[in-house]
Amino acid sequence: MQEWSLPDFESKICPPEQLAERLLTLPRPLVFTNGCFDILHRGHVSYLAQARATGAALVLALNTDASVKRQGKGDDRPINTLANRVAVVAALASVDVVTWFDEDTPANLIALVQPDVLIKGGDWAIENIVGAAETLARGGKVYSIPFLHQTSTTQTLAKIRATEAGCGK
Repeated sequence: MQEWSLPDFESKICPPEQLAERLLTLPRPLVFTNGCFDILHRGHVSYLAQARATGAALVLALNTDASVKRQGKGDDRPINTLANRVAVVAALASVDVVTWFDEDTPANLIALVQPDVLIKGGDWAIENIVGAAETLARGGKVYSIPFLHQTSTTQTLAKIRATEAGCGK
């Protein structure tokens, strides 16, 4: 009988309290980005690949479920739990370490990571990116990556809900 094993992507998952130690093992330049990554789509995957290409290692920080709820994305968000979201993004080749934060912003994690490159999606102006001023002051770089694909979890959910509403007629 064939025995199956999973790739070791779970080794990329790092609780925030262990992140300082993990950072010591990562090559530089170190890239940091964050977000909800609720329902992973093409835009997310392209964005993370672009972010990773700007450095030697990518640290991705996800909002906890409570943090997502406070963002006002909807009462039913996130759709996927933190544990599921962390596992899915950890399986991506572009992500070297995935962690999470419960605050409304990743400011504390950015201060801990001290990234050489700080990145957000094209809907963020550089001056509005949390941690940008501190990263630039340390000599780091900050980028707002333009979207290659106009997809979003919110739009996907709206389409699903519209289809469901139409089925009930």
